[in-house]
This record gives sequence, structure tokens and C-alpha cells, in this order.
Amino acid sequence: MKMLADDDSLDAIKEMINIGVGKAAGLLNEITNSNIQLRVPEIRLILFRELSEVSNKMLEDEVLSTVMLEFHGNFSGVTALMFPPESASALVKFLSGENHPSTEMDAVQVETLKEVGNIIINAVMGSISNVLLEHLSYSMPVYYEGRLSGIAATRQEMEDDDYVILAHTQFLIESMNIEGKLLLVLEVGSLERLIESIRRTNN
Repeated sequence: MKMLADDDSLDAIKEMINIGVGKAAGLLNEITNSNIQLRVPEIRLILFRELSEVSNKMLEDEVLSTVMLEFHGNFSGVTALMFPPESASALVKFLSGENHPSTEMDAVQVETLKEVGNIIINAVMGSISNVLLEHLSYSMPVYYEGRLSGIAATRQEMEDDDYVILAHTQFLIESMNIEGKLLLVLEVGSLERLIESIRRTNN
């Protein structure tokens, strides 16, 4: 794969994502009156077609609870926040403060995760657009439940040569350690425009 992003650009992307999740943590703290920390210890840049080859059981074998949001502007794509089943259930129970019957849990989980996903994704994309002085427009959040390979079927505009920024996200809530993945899928040509914007801003 031709590497279009150097280490400085990847560090800048990671920093912008961290700023965004920091703001999201602050908002979630206000909503829940709890101490919630969000961290992004690492990010990876891969091609969309390589997602199925990522050696991570969470991404490959489990049914994920995913919130997706499309964005459009100088660079366009879709951002997804994904949780494995245990983390999704633990997060929903913590945020809702109740143990719902299974017949109600599905609806509660969808709405809760959509709200959390909307907060985190908008904070991250808002951080990127603010730092780079880029205007981005957003769609309404969409909830999807299934394996990662199925996300492609829900977003028909995704192509094998689209670039993916995969950020490992940690939710630290009191004694809980909830794992998730933040996925930024950039349409063809968008990574180049994102990197150009980063370099222009840093000069």
C-alpha cells in the first residue's frame, strides 16, 4: 500500500481525535454525573479491503453494535463507533441506570448507543473540522448490528481503495474498562485532501 500519510500527519490525526474524545468525555460526564474517561491509545491507517484481514477477534468474529454517521465536505466518508456485545451491554446498563427486561433492552440499547455515538462522533469530527478550519456537514446517526464485514453492505458507496483510520477507543468508567473501535472511512481522494489540510494548517 502506498503510504500517503507520514508519521507527523498520523500524529496530528491522533491528536485531533483525542481532543474530540476528550470533549465527548466532558459531555458524558455532565449527562451521567460520573467520571468517564475516553482514550485513544493507538490509530492505524489501512485500506477498506484490508478490514477483513485485521487480526482482531473483536472486529472479525463478533456481532458488533455500531453507530454510523456520514460526513461531507472537502473530505468525505463515514465515521463508525463499534462495540462488542459485552461492552455494549455494560455501557448501556451503566448509562441507563437500570436492568431492563430483554424485550425492552433492544430498544433501550439502540437509543442509548445512538446517543453516545452521536456525542462521540460529532465531538471527534467537530475537533477535526475546527482544527483544520474545514466545514463538514453530517447525516443523522444510523444504528447497525452485525459483523464488520456487513458494514460494507450497508454503505454501498464504500470502495476497496477507500482508506480507513482505525482508532482503538477505551472507555474508563469507575472500575469498568469498556473497549470500542472508532472507524473513519474516507472516500477515494479524501485522505489526500485531509493530509493536505493538516500540512497547510501546520505550516
